[in-house]
Amino acid sequence: MSSEKATALVLRVVDFSESSSVVTLFTREFGKISGLAKGAKRPKGAFDSALDLLCTCRVVFLRKSSEALDLLTEAKLIRRFRLCDKNLSRLYAGYYVAELLLELTDEYDAHPELFDNAERTLLRLGSGPSVGTAIAQFEMAALQILGHHPSLEQCADCGSEIRPHGRIPFAQTAGGVLCPRCRPRHSQVVQVSTAVIEVLKQLANADNEALDTVKIERRSGGELRGVLNHYMTQLLGRPPRMQRYLVAPTSNHDDAGKDAANEP
Repeated sequence: MSSEKATALVLRVVDFSESSSVVTLFTREFGKISGLAKGAKRPKGAFDSALDLLCTCRVVFLRKSSEALDLLTEAKLIRRFRLCDKNLSRLYAGYYVAELLLELTDEYDAHPELFDNAERTLLRLGSGPSVGTAIAQFEMAALQILGHHPSLEQCADCGSEIRPHGRIPFAQTAGGVLCPRCRPRHSQVVQVSTAVIEVLKQLANADNEALDTVKIERRSGGELRGVLNHYMTQLLGRPPRMQRYLVAPTSNHDDAGKDAANEP
């Protein structure tokens, strides 16, 4: 077993015994890992409350060569994300970030850019003006980094250029927009406005600092949220658990000001 050090985001914590936990982390250096943290629930020790959900910490762990759990030996808190200070929508959005990282990534498949984007997204959720827009940007970034990005400018079937006008066929199963010739060959097709397609393009190319320049009309926010919901559901084979609590993206509005109508 080799000792490794990494910067990690806590995605999940499950009780293992009276004093120990099994922790799933998304690390910048190694990708997703799962490890046994012995004594993690003791008030004082090598973990010192650093393994709470959505915390960023510096961890030391022993990497197992087999399918057994890694062994976490130390964790030092870097940052605790306080997402519930204002309302539940921000907290649910943070849980959604963790859920996507759990579901979309593989063990020991490092994506430093995705780690950095997730960390910036959580920071924005704590203080930024638009929760829905921050989450939509994270989704598009994750899809692009992990190779699942929907085709928005060329037909997902034949590759021909799509000229934006009116409403454009978008097929979840095909992975993006369709030209009129390919449209009849596909099922589960929705007609998406050109405004939403343009916003998706902007989100795919925007970092968190540029989100304030992305303009989303209020009537387009719900449609955009619906497109992303269906795309993620198709990709994962089921709806993400936290998806139903997400708010629609808007421009220059604190869309988290309206708590999710349905709380878990």
